[in-house]
Amino acid sequence: MYTPEMLRSIQKVEATRQSRLHAELARMSADEKEEVLKAFHPDYREEGFTTLSVGPNKGEKVPVELAAALQGKSRVIGKKIDLSKPDYDTDVLVIGGGGAGSACAIEACRAGASVLVVTKLRIGDANTMMAEGGIQAADKPNDSPARHYLDAFGGGHFAAKPELLKKLVMDGPECIKWLNDLGVEFDKEPDGTMITTHGGGTSRKRMHAAKDYSGAEIMRTLRDEVLNLNIPVVDFTAAIELIKDKKGRAAGAVLMNMETHELYVARAKTVVIATGGAGRMHYQGFPTSNHYGATADGLVLAYRAGAKLLYPDTLQYHPTGAAYPSQIFGALVTEKVRSLGAQLVNAEGEAFMNPLETRDVSASAIIRECTERGKGVATASGCGVWLDTPMIDMLGGEGTIEKRIPAMMRMFSKYGIDIRKQPILVYPTLHYQNGGIDITADGMSCVENLYVAGEAVGGIHGRNRLMGNSLLDVVVFGRNAGKQAAAKSKGVTPAPLTLEHVKQFEKELKNAGISGGKESPVLLPSYARKFE
Repeated sequence: MYTPEMLRSIQKVEATRQSRLHAELARMSADEKEEVLKAFHPDYREEGFTTLSVGPNKGEKVPVELAAALQGKSRVIGKKIDLSKPDYDTDVLVIGGGGAGSACAIEACRAGASVLVVTKLRIGDANTMMAEGGIQAADKPNDSPARHYLDAFGGGHFAAKPELLKKLVMDGPECIKWLNDLGVEFDKEPDGTMITTHGGGTSRKRMHAAKDYSGAEIMRTLRDEVLNLNIPVVDFTAAIELIKDKKGRAAGAVLMNMETHELYVARAKTVVIATGGAGRMHYQGFPTSNHYGATADGLVLAYRAGAKLLYPDTLQYHPTGAAYPSQIFGALVTEKVRSLGAQLVNAEGEAFMNPLETRDVSASAIIRECTERGKGVATASGCGVWLDTPMIDMLGGEGTIEKRIPAMMRMFSKYGIDIRKQPILVYPTLHYQNGGIDITADGMSCVENLYVAGEAVGGIHGRNRLMGNSLLDVVVFGRNAGKQAAAKSKGVTPAPLTLEHVKQFEKELKNAGISGGKESPVLLPSYARKFE
């Protein structure tokens, strides 16, 4: 499957493999990390950002594509919507059917609240399903939540909200037990002890996994529990605007059937945004590992309702997205491949960095190798570097790849590439939304009765996330939002519903000279070819 030029480069990789096999690759110093980030990380490219003109984050910079959505035209403008006759009435409205939304719905239901889940695709169509490498939690004797905190705090450039990160690491061990009890089939030793591995930026082996389809296994289990509890799920229905009440509290959402475009009104005592990430916005033209519906919907809805965003200018570009073949361009190559021993190697066969640096540093170093140093491998889509996968079986014994990362082996084998014998080409792919909606430790935004969970939250990970902390945060903060929203709903007396905040936002846009923008939220990406 590889081109002649690629095969010649592979020969150089093979020629240096034995000398690299047991070599201890040095970590970058703090100054070196800062230098490579500022010079090559996409978050530092000024042309990729603009300044918001309206809303709670007015004056702050965000990606150009996100600004267009945040300052876009509401999809309810000009529509006749009768708020006095709700089509749905519930205690807790959960917007999003991924890991966070499902965990939220389960706990809210168990707390005695009536729950409604609405999702624009199907329950389980989410980034959770696509997560591969594992889920962190400090539950081994040589580890502690304090160590986990320090790793994550440093990895996030000391920018995480302390109360959120504390909750993440303190609730981690109990959440692993909760998932295990629900039926998640984690990798275990014969005696039942959970197998754990390192991830980038971790000081202890705390990565729990289900081979290399950990997210799919967790999502399968959570989805089944939602269905077992008979929680109503409305599939293929998007929330296009939040509804507030006369007291300014979140009180429901306007829903749109994705096929017929019919509009419905859902009234709720509390609302939870669990809409996930933004990879399909393709910031700065990057490919993405995200699922089809990841278009920052929750950020747009919350922002128009008055919720403040935190760190909306920072994204995570996973260092190892598939760079070749083009059929899987941008698809995730789990960090677990590197934690098992594969090295990042340039076209000349040189290992140019420690394979377990944090993701932002790793991505920046790969971009540097392909641009400034000119040591990348040319592809039809651009450039890439080698991830030397045959090293895994050489270090761990024959069969390690097939046992520990079978999904990776299958993905590449479809295109005639045997990762046990040949390295694979990788390049950074848009992977995670570090920023999001600002919340307090109870999961609520600054809009009363509006809770947020999962990737739509900002501040849990600071300005960079360590591997495995996203699957943990969807469970920790999904469960937390469900419990808190259910408890809060018991004391809510319904008030008349209103969309006045949407009209006010439209006025702000006009006053700022912004008009004629595209409708938002985006809902789904467009890949239609444009012809002259």
